[in-house]
Amino acid sequence: MLARLLRPKTTVSAHCDLPCGVYDPAQARIEAESIKAIIEKYQSNDDPVFRARALIIKEERSQLVKHHLWVLWTDYFKPPHFEKYPQLHQLFNEATKLAGAGGTKGTLDVAKADELLAKIDEIAKIFWETKNA
Repeated sequence: MLARLLRPKTTVSAHCDLPCGVYDPAQARIEAESIKAIIEKYQSNDDPVFRARALIIKEERSQLVKHHLWVLWTDYFKPPHFEKYPQLHQLFNEATKLAGAGGTKGTLDVAKADELLAKIDEIAKIFWETKNA
C-alpha cells in the first residue's frame, strides 16, 4: 500500500541531467584562455615568487579545463551524438590530454595552449550543432 502511494504518478525523461542550458564548452575555453595568458605572463616575468604562483594557478586551471570537458563528454553528449560525430571521443581524449601533464598542466609551451584552444573550439562547434538541432 505504501509503495503504491509513493510511486510517481508521472514519468518524465530528459536529454541530460539538468536543463541543457547548464552545459557550455565556453567554461573550458575561458580556463584555457587563462592558461595561455598565464604562460605568457610567466615567460615575461623573472620574479621567482610570481613564477611559482603562476605555475600553481596554471595547473589548477588545467585541471578545471579537464573537469569541464569531462562533464560535457560524460553528461551532455549521448550515444546519438557519438554516432553522428564519430570523431567526438577522439576529440575529447586529445583535448583532455592537452590539458593534462603532457600538455598545459606540465609545460610552459604557448603552442600547447593554442592546440588546447583549437580542440575546445572543435568540440564547441559540434556542441552547438547538437544544441541547435
